[in-house]
Amino acid sequence: MTVSGSIRAIAVVIPARDEEELLPAALQSLRTAAAHPGIESVRVLTVVVADCCTDATAAVSRAAGALVVPVRFHNVGRARAAGVRAALDAIGGPPDGVWIASTDADSSVRPDWLAYQAARAAEGWDAVVGTVTVDRWPAGQADLADRYRLLYEKSRPPADLQWRHPHVHGANLGVSTRAYAIAGGFPPTPLDEDRGLVEALERTGAHLLRTPDCPVTTSARRTPRAQGGFGDHLIDLNRTLLDIRTGRQPTPP
Repeated sequence: MTVSGSIRAIAVVIPARDEEELLPAALQSLRTAAAHPGIESVRVLTVVVADCCTDATAAVSRAAGALVVPVRFHNVGRARAAGVRAALDAIGGPPDGVWIASTDADSSVRPDWLAYQAARAAEGWDAVVGTVTVDRWPAGQADLADRYRLLYEKSRPPADLQWRHPHVHGANLGVSTRAYAIAGGFPPTPLDEDRGLVEALERTGAHLLRTPDCPVTTSARRTPRAQGGFGDHLIDLNRTLLDIRTGRQPTPP
């Protein structure tokens, strides 16, 4: 049964900087999600914004059927915004009925990820703010994984209550074009562009769904692309655990 409601197209935007290694898995997961029967009448366009890439990111993306937007920003906020503009231009027609989905090059979405967002849009939500789970933890880092999960789910209520989580991830975010435009789009910042957009959506009265129901899987790699982002958060968390184990004073950030 189709659950897309008034959604006629979904634009998936992925910023990427030298992501030839992890990007194929991300694109494959999106192809699977685009084939979900719940959105069989919906056009899905994936846009990869290749920001200052020196590897085969663009070639890998084109081979997977994605629209490639080469830029030289060194700025994830500007990259995501450029991807949205390119997607809307390529889809054409009025912006109403187009849903913008954002994820990352080192992340894999569930087969129902796009259908889930389309269903929430049909229910009247302006944006879906999702969670992430982490895979590919380094060997011997069970304590890091446990500490991460403990902190990440600190605010989760008992199992029978809804968790309106506090997290914002560009890897798991969706928004209607109308709400996106009113909020001013992704801000041109090198960090926290996803949080900036969500804060603008809240200020402008958008109807936001914060939900853990359809998480995206992301990597625990130690070579983060955005300084101060999710990868650096994991590095800092691991440094804190090392300080605790060795009895050192916590390393200042």
